[in-house]
Amino acid sequence: MDIIRRRPESRPGSPENFTGTVWIDSIVASDASSRLRANSVHFMPGARTAWHSHLNGQVLHLTEGTGRAQERGGPLQEIRAGDTVVSAPGEWHWHGAGPQHFMTHIGMSDAGTGIGDTTWGEHVSEAEYLATVE
Repeated sequence: MDIIRRRPESRPGSPENFTGTVWIDSIVASDASSRLRANSVHFMPGARTAWHSHLNGQVLHLTEGTGRAQERGGPLQEIRAGDTVVSAPGEWHWHGAGPQHFMTHIGMSDAGTGIGDTTWGEHVSEAEYLATVE
């Protein structure tokens, strides 16, 4: 058993992959003993990911706040603390905070080889972000 007491410093989300202010805290980084990758991601109101997909899928568990999530071609959905969002392997999607709310989620994925497990696309437009929530 390993107990990790020192965590890496929080890092800002890259403007290439996020709109708005996002901070990422690594919980588990994949290594030779496990392919699990887990991050706590903190979104300020209005902040969100760009469209993206994960080679091996992704699981998000919301720990705080209210947000939005959408798979390509699907309805815009509201997500809240306590919800778990499962994206299938290769599914294009985005997620982020609501316009008036902070949101934090734990994002978990199988990092596979760690090379190219996340494919990033274009930023989510204001029209897509502000669409009517179903």
